[in-house]
Amino acid sequence: MRIEKRERTEASILHADLDSFYASVEQRDDPALRGRPVLVGGGVVLAASYEAKALGVRTPMPGFQARALCRGAAVVVSPRFPAYVEASKAVFEVFRDTTPLVEGISVDEAFLDVAGLWRISGSPAEIGERLRARVCAEVGLPITVGAARSKFLAKVASAVGKPDGLLVVPPGEELAFLHPLPVRRLWGVGVKTEAKLADAGIETVGDLAALGEENLGRLLGHGSGRHLYALSMARDPRRVETGRRRKSIGAQRALGRRIKSEDDVETTLIAIVDGLGKRLRTARRLCRTVVLRLRFHDFERVTRSRSIGEPTESTVVILAIARGLFDEALPLIRERGCTLIGLSLTNLCSPDAVQLALPFEADHDAELDIAIDDLRTRFGRDSVTRGRLVGHRHGDDAPMLPD
Repeated sequence: MRIEKRERTEASILHADLDSFYASVEQRDDPALRGRPVLVGGGVVLAASYEAKALGVRTPMPGFQARALCRGAAVVVSPRFPAYVEASKAVFEVFRDTTPLVEGISVDEAFLDVAGLWRISGSPAEIGERLRARVCAEVGLPITVGAARSKFLAKVASAVGKPDGLLVVPPGEELAFLHPLPVRRLWGVGVKTEAKLADAGIETVGDLAALGEENLGRLLGHGSGRHLYALSMARDPRRVETGRRRKSIGAQRALGRRIKSEDDVETTLIAIVDGLGKRLRTARRLCRTVVLRLRFHDFERVTRSRSIGEPTESTVVILAIARGLFDEALPLIRERGCTLIGLSLTNLCSPDAVQLALPFEADHDAELDIAIDDLRTRFGRDSVTRGRLVGHRHGDDAPMLPD
């Protein structure tokens, strides 16, 4: 972790963000897709090329709606997650070759601290331009870089600079850059908050700053008011953190608009649990809380969570909790349909920090998990699977696991 003793004097925090990541990988790997409106995912659009975005496509959006906006010109491709993972790894190698101070945010974006590199690498703008050129040449993907004295402003700069651009917010000019922007650029301003602010006549970040922290607190609540006012004045003291262990592990699956049976939805949940269990053990982490996330046909979302006394890495335990949460949510699924299901494992901790519970008996479930993980690592994800998942995943001939 970097310790800063004084205020930054240069725009030395970079936010690097790949442009339409999934769609860009598809266009890179298939030249016939370049220049065309590409949609990744059919039921729900997971990513859209800039050609599709220019026609009004946004993510997540129902596939039928996105195809209608493209007026028959859309090219729909199935997601290829292994290809995206490999591309992400290659891009992060460029990041870490640029500076050791890299904080990954997701598979397609990161903060980089380049303070103190001017003697050997040049100015932040020069470093950012060189990084963009390397990602293009070595990985074949477009990337946008924003540079500022804070993480928040660097991220805003990269969003404003898209696509395939570099935007530096010079020191001392932060408010001049920030205040004309719409309030939705601030972290924490969603659709409902934006509408509430609009009703109060607040449309830009400058309008919000002029209202003042006290008035914002009365309008939005003390915590939200203080947070948004600080951002509107470009205050963000957070450092770029390296080596930070993730606080959660999650995955989700879009189910599309076609009505799915309860059995189909539960089968998808089981497949998600299997994948998350392996990821949890690979990362040498234990979880205390399981969170189920659902999205319905009317686009409303709900979450259900449950915590346990003893942290676990057991797939059997996690599956039992997930099924319990699923059973609780069944009335809503039956009433409103389900278009997306996701699961997160949170409150993660290290096994070394956990006191073992008595009695110290052999954990056969753990032994089974480790053996299955080893088989899948050596022979592929579908080398062994659950009987429940046969016909739902690649690998119908794989050995079956008990449900």
